[in-house]
Amino acid sequence: MESTSPGRPRDPAVDERITAAAVEVFARQGWTGFSLDAVARTAGVGKASIYLRWSDKEALLTDAMAAVFAPIAHIDSGTLRGDLEQLAALLLTLYADGVRGTAARRIVVESEVTETVRDRWATVRSEQIATTRAIVRRAVERGELATDAPVALLLDSLCGAAMLHPVAVPADHLTQDALARHAAAMVDFVLAGAAAYTRR
Repeated sequence: MESTSPGRPRDPAVDERITAAAVEVFARQGWTGFSLDAVARTAGVGKASIYLRWSDKEALLTDAMAAVFAPIAHIDSGTLRGDLEQLAALLLTLYADGVRGTAARRIVVESEVTETVRDRWATVRSEQIATTRAIVRRAVERGELATDAPVALLLDSLCGAAMLHPVAVPADHLTQDALARHAAAMVDFVLAGAAAYTRR
């Protein structure tokens, strides 16, 4: 979040209401309908409260969406399988969440076609890529994966499947138990594929 001048401490609860509202408005209306007025109405705050925290709507959206993906940075179970299962479960749960899932898919598209969003989101995306690659790097250092393991293919397969699954199956396949089972199955699949992979 952008820094502001010293003064009365901000209320973290208001920050959370604003970012949650930003995610909701973006999920519902996309970038063309995303405005600070709409966010302020949804959050139940004055627009001045937003400007105290963010300089423009691009900064607000970037921070709000970065927070949606932030838990990825805390994954470190000590094993490759554990890390990948946490990553898969986190992404499946995110994309199965109606509002947050829609917003998460939208940011992928909007950041490609909207220049002002693309420039800011590129930094967040680079951090996400580095974080997920660190999972594999730690596994190589522990001897769980070969040094020439297909890192990009492994992560693309896992993360791409996590994004697609919630929109490709009936709602009764999206319970927490079902998502946990699917996360484990996805990890079994990508690890088996990585073990059998031969570079061409």
